[in-house]
Amino acid sequence: MDNGGCPIRICLPESDWRNPVVGTFRPVEATDITQHQMHGEWVEVPAATVAQIQHTKAQGGRIIAVGTTSVRSLEGTAAIHGTLQPYCGKTDLYIYPGYQWRVVDGLITNFHLPKSSLMMLVSALIGRQRLLDLYQIAIQDQYRFYSFGDAMLVLPEAVQ
Repeated sequence: MDNGGCPIRICLPESDWRNPVVGTFRPVEATDITQHQMHGEWVEVPAATVAQIQHTKAQGGRIIAVGTTSVRSLEGTAAIHGTLQPYCGKTDLYIYPGYQWRVVDGLITNFHLPKSSLMMLVSALIGRQRLLDLYQIAIQDQYRFYSFGDAMLVLPEAVQ
């Protein structure tokens, strides 16, 4: 890529658009968000991907995940091992405000349903108020929401 970026791959077998993981879209109903029970997703993070991420980070580059399942795959793998390592199995990592990021530096994602674990994940990256402000702009400008809608680039340095 011209800007120095390099796409890398992870395997998300259950996240196929034809067969979405229903738990992803389930609202967080617990009064205390830390008590929400997260569903598990099967992921595979190959050794070549880990090596490329480690190289990118060592060179001062950023890891921008495409989609929340990619985020959960990378962060979930790092949470299981304490650091990013090759992994094939399930992750049930629930990312919400206060989460300490290990791998991902940014995210490209859709505008998600209110009260979903996906909203919590994005909020953990940029803060609740900044997320609500972005959603207000999206509503005013008539962006398309949910799985097949418009997307946004989410970077922590965008926090106001």
